[in-house]
Amino acid sequence: MSNQHFITYRQSTVHYHRFGSGPTYICCFHGYGEDGGKFKIFEQELGNSYTLIAIDLPFHGNTKWNEGLVLHPFELLEIMNRIIPEESRILLMGYSMGGRVCLQLLASFPHRFRKLVLIAPDGLHKNIWQRLSTQTALGNRLFAFSMQHPGWMFVLMRIAGSLGLFNKSIIRFVHHYLDHAHERKILYQRWTTMRYFRPNLTALKKIITKHQLSIRLIFGKYDRVIVSRHGYRFQKGLDAWVTVTDLSAGHHLLQEKYIGDLLSAAQLKNSN
Repeated sequence: MSNQHFITYRQSTVHYHRFGSGPTYICCFHGYGEDGGKFKIFEQELGNSYTLIAIDLPFHGNTKWNEGLVLHPFELLEIMNRIIPEESRILLMGYSMGGRVCLQLLASFPHRFRKLVLIAPDGLHKNIWQRLSTQTALGNRLFAFSMQHPGWMFVLMRIAGSLGLFNKSIIRFVHHYLDHAHERKILYQRWTTMRYFRPNLTALKKIITKHQLSIRLIFGKYDRVIVSRHGYRFQKGLDAWVTVTDLSAGHHLLQEKYIGDLLSAAQLKNSN
């Protein structure tokens, strides 16, 4: 049976991957520019105990999003509820941008979830540029203009790099997504659409304590994009519920060679 599926949501077609056939559901959210297929690496190890549902977010993968440049957390939950039985408490797994998605879902609907496994997660620190470009009308207009005329941004980046304000990894990362007009257009669409996924970390800590939720944070020790110090800062006061693990890796942790370490840090395993 194919592991790729589609559902209709309003005027959109949402694509998701299904891996495994176990009784416990894991809902997975991918990183920027990726799709749910990245989570197939867990199928062999977890497929007997878990069913993994990996949804392609708007403007990613094979999802055709026609609801404008917005996705609210309640809408994403509605999509999840059409795929996963509503009586099931879900384990959330998120990688990079998907980690921010998971944190917001937990903050909005804590009773729906039982555990979070976040891999190199975004969302544990304040990204001032993303906040300005998506949370304010003026900032969003400037963002749209900059995606059409990015020259001034490259000049500022070169100056900031020469002053040591940005490391080379960040500069390469930015150029990867800004050097081509199509990538800039889709960056604008993706960031703007996901603007309501900005979890309030202070409120989230209270939710985790109240509901006694298990949170597993996994980072790459050599990741220069999302660094583990954000995870350790979030863990303070939550030692009973939140664990932080550093792996000897960079940002790209969703690879076969890290499966054993990821599952150990996540405390996930097959029943067989």
